[in-house]
Amino acid sequence: MTASPRIDLAELERRDLERTLEELGHERYRARQVYRWIHRRSAGSFDRMTDLSRQLRADLAARFVVSIPRVAHRDVSSDGTTKFLLELADGRRIESVFIPDTPAQTLCISTQVGCAMRCAFCLTGKMGLVRNLTAGEIAGQVRVLADDLDLADTSFNIVLMGMGEPLHNYDATMQALRMLADDQGFGLTPGRVTLSTVGVLPALERLATEPFMPNLAVSLHATTEDMRDRLVPVNRKYGLADLIEACKRFPVKRRARITFEYVLLEGVNDTSADARRLVKLLHGVKAKVNLLPLNEAPGLPFKRPSDARVDQFARILAEKGVTVSVRKSRGRDIRAACGQLIVEGARRSAAQHLAGAME
Repeated sequence: MTASPRIDLAELERRDLERTLEELGHERYRARQVYRWIHRRSAGSFDRMTDLSRQLRADLAARFVVSIPRVAHRDVSSDGTTKFLLELADGRRIESVFIPDTPAQTLCISTQVGCAMRCAFCLTGKMGLVRNLTAGEIAGQVRVLADDLDLADTSFNIVLMGMGEPLHNYDATMQALRMLADDQGFGLTPGRVTLSTVGVLPALERLATEPFMPNLAVSLHATTEDMRDRLVPVNRKYGLADLIEACKRFPVKRRARITFEYVLLEGVNDTSADARRLVKLLHGVKAKVNLLPLNEAPGLPFKRPSDARVDQFARILAEKGVTVSVRKSRGRDIRAACGQLIVEGARRSAAQHLAGAME
């Protein structure tokens, strides 16, 4: 008879870990100790949990596992940005990025292997969706990077802007955020977390009701339905007008704003008319705009606009009272900038094969 797979404690929220250990006859406070070892100290084995008795460690090792992504490779940019290639338990690989001095330390985390959104200017979309990450794999990236970079006792921010669409993997993403917010783990507050989405509307409506409310960044990239259909294909299902209305209803915190991200593509969406339409589109929304001149890469059929064009676009927004910034690309020389994350050479999933056959 085949033995049942052992439970992975890295996948459990603390309340579930407490219940699991209590059912085995262990004291409730032991779960707090184990949780702290897994999430705060990035322990991948029970042998490291030295404030537990040897008998308890042996008992846990016989019944459970603690998975942790493995650092397969790292690249360091000339600007200090570090890109981590992480290998998961099934051999799949993802990328996570550390961005120093932004002005805080920032970890850019993935929520999927690949992405199903297929935005026209994003290399990750070229992969298609391989699979969703589990909550433990999402939170595990933070554990690995914080341990590797010695940030466990330092304040840092998290942006869910790596590989994948967070709201397309809603339940695992929100569970991971609860795990990271636990005071026995990293104790992350909502103000230190930013979730970026292209606008998966049913999930965005759910997010508006969450007790843990991260900062919201909406990937907009166009000012007309037709153009957004071309650049962000999910717009064909959840249109631009409906997305803006959902943003107007979103419960933004006092003194906070929704960030609208806008990748500037030369001759496509970077005209003065586009800028004026963007001002009109965001009227009535508590908004700020991040302009991102395209990070060019082989395989992307677009060009980066000139600095003069970027400045003109930003100036039009500012003159109309829109809060605007031009994001400085970090890690471009190691392909760690926005839209450049892609894992190459990995075996294709069944979903990728099916998508290829349909194209």
